Amino acid sequence: MGHGIGRVLREGGARVITCLRGRSQRTRSLAALAGIEDVADLDAVAQQADIILSIMVPGKAVALGAELAAALKRTAGHPVIVDCNAISPATARRIAETIEEHGGLFVDAGIIGVPPADGTHGPRLYVSGHNARELLVLRDFGIDVRVVGDQVGQASGLKMCYASVTKGFTALATIQQTAALALGLSEHLNRELALSNPAVLAWMEAMVPSMPPKAYRWVGEMEEIAATFDALGLPPRMMLGAADLYALTAATSLGTEVPESRASGESINAVARILVEEHLLRGTAPDRQDSV
Repeated sequence: MGHGIGRVLREGGARVITCLRGRSQRTRSLAALAGIEDVADLDAVAQQADIILSIMVPGKAVALGAELAAALKRTAGHPVIVDCNAISPATARRIAETIEEHGGLFVDAGIIGVPPADGTHGPRLYVSGHNARELLVLRDFGIDVRVVGDQVGQASGLKMCYASVTKGFTALATIQQTAALALGLSEHLNRELALSNPAVLAWMEAMVPSMPPKAYRWVGEMEEIAATFDALGLPPRMMLGAADLYALTAATSLGTEVPESRASGESINAVARILVEEHLLRGTAPDRQDSV
């Protein structure tokens, strides 16, 4: 997602920079292909950028927010810092406080949609907070920016609600297909789905095979959704179960692949088969003491 949005911005005429220190060779290669310029450190980013987009795994969002706040303090830079990660409203507010304590401008954002690719329109960038309208300038560079409101947490909340269905249902579909295969019922189940819910089956066949390389990133996202629901007094355990499914998938050979190069899990049945072989037959389930 990060390099895809960076490519769109660069092709739209913006200078796009990042700090790749400590990042993997894959990330470096993707950034180079997107034409993103690598600078020395976060201080250079804070000094040179007008807008900083944080797009990473949810579990690292708070730490990066603290690092960016420190960079602002050292450099007296004044970029607008936009957290685009799949985090709960409470986490977004926590990051906002850290940034604003050091005089920074913060925008809460949620990305909904697939990464930009040739022939597609790319995702929507929903934004909220008092500085949200500062992001409308990105429309001039090819990004679909939509203002949700003036409160930090609204954009993140929208992302949490949306992803609870898309990624929550993908987890449920994966569990369903794995259980059916283990019971020897896949053919009967999918024949019935084709008769009674063909649209659901088609959605499952598209979503489940594309999930495994991203499973490790979706663990934290499901935990953030669970925290969102829990803060509202709603049951969080459905999303914690989805987090467990993604952690389980990430621990198999499916989780070692990257989206650009797939050697297995090419179909919903193939994903279920590997989960049966590498989980059910070996007993590799992750422990979660707070699940029931």
